Amino acid sequence: MARTPGVVRSLRFRLVAGFALIAAVSALGTGALTFREARTGVLQQSQDTVVNQFRDSVDAAIPGVPAQPGQAELATLVSNLASTHRSQHWRVLATFGGLQASSEPGDDFPELTPALRTSVRTRSVAVFQRVRTDGRSALVVGLPVVRVDDGSPRSGSGLALYLVVPQTSEQRYVSALVGAIERAALPALLLAVLLALFVARGVLRPVRALRDATRRMADGHLDTRLDIHGSDELADLSSAFNETAAALERSVSELRRMEQQARRFAADVSHELRTPLAAMSAVTDVLDEEAAHLEHGTAEAVQLIGEETERLVRLVNDLMEISRFDAGAAELHLDEIDLAESVRRTLAARGWQDQVVAHLPEPGALRMPVDPRRFDVVVANLAGNALRHGAEPVTVTLMWHRDGAGGGLGGGGSAAGGAGGGVPGGARAWARLVVADGGPGIPAEALPHVFERFYKASSARTRSESSGLGLAITAENVRLHGGRIHVANGPAGGAVFTVDLPAPRGGGNG
Repeated sequence: MARTPGVVRSLRFRLVAGFALIAAVSALGTGALTFREARTGVLQQSQDTVVNQFRDSVDAAIPGVPAQPGQAELATLVSNLASTHRSQHWRVLATFGGLQASSEPGDDFPELTPALRTSVRTRSVAVFQRVRTDGRSALVVGLPVVRVDDGSPRSGSGLALYLVVPQTSEQRYVSALVGAIERAALPALLLAVLLALFVARGVLRPVRALRDATRRMADGHLDTRLDIHGSDELADLSSAFNETAAALERSVSELRRMEQQARRFAADVSHELRTPLAAMSAVTDVLDEEAAHLEHGTAEAVQLIGEETERLVRLVNDLMEISRFDAGAAELHLDEIDLAESVRRTLAARGWQDQVVAHLPEPGALRMPVDPRRFDVVVANLAGNALRHGAEPVTVTLMWHRDGAGGGLGGGGSAAGGAGGGVPGGARAWARLVVADGGPGIPAEALPHVFERFYKASSARTRSESSGLGLAITAENVRLHGGRIHVANGPAGGAVFTVDLPAPRGGGNG
């Protein structure tokens, strides 16, 4: 049965998922780099602008501030600086010694950290940092005021100014940038999925064609070939498949031709041997009648010739039978018979009544249409095989059986289910024949091969009275009836052959 791959395992899914993953990683990576650079540029530009504006405003305001400013002068200074840039929402703080003044009364400037204040007191350059409080971002600038006397170096005045500017517009710009990146990533991902589907379709088309072609070849259509398009690796694969298929078709055709010749040869040889064998059999029959009047050594030779001639006749007859199966010329001549009576006649005709224990239903309890001659061959071959290669007791059991009634084809008992009864209702009814022996059984490695032609379960048994075709002919006769045959070793040892012949729908005796 062909295995259909799951959605997660399918090549189409993996191609689309791979493209989507690559597109997502690329979009996110590009967006992250773009966002970082844009954010850095925006904040740097805003920061430089604010610092320069603050420095320029302080430079313009300081000349009017005394060297030792008081509280009033500090308040005036921060008020002027804040009002000059009211639109930018500047908040200004001035400190001098223990004095300080803010542009907004009561504002304690929580954004100013001790580290920033220390840095402003100890350095003579502007200090700035970005802080975030209550979910809002702001730029904090600390600027120490430095006075320059004529011809003297710069020195700190002790006056320090602090500026806090909210970065609301910059934050909105960054948020808009993030939104733009997110909006751009989704179409890119969708485009990647569409491209993946398109590429997957192009890749999977020849793969599907290869799969279908392989299945057609598995069904016996060895003339299957693929159309080759392009010159890529998939085209090379299709070309290799066509070459392999052509070579396989040639090999199989040659094997079939040789097999047909071998079958024809066996049939022709068997047919040609029948006439001289008939004459030889007639001569050996005459010699057998005169054997009592011959010398001891001559009598033994005559007996050996007779036995070997009989064995050769059986082999030729079996070969002729096999050739008819191979040629499809074997036919059924059905007749409704009592199967139990047929089994009794088979055993009696071969003198096996005392060697075989038969478990058979009452006369007339199991009647169905079969080919009497072929059913006789099935019973005789199985019973004879058990007597030759097994050990007593050899049992032959005949019963009605239906699917699902227990036991199954692998049932090991020679009398499983009893030996009589009517046709069960419901499921399909079968006439079951079970032949079992008390021998050591069949080696496990030989079980799959017992119905093969000329197969010997033991290499030591290279020569026997049988032709090596008996079980193969038995299996062919069972299949010709639409039945089934199975072999297994019983739980207590010994080989168990089970034959099921289908009863007509609604037929059989109750």
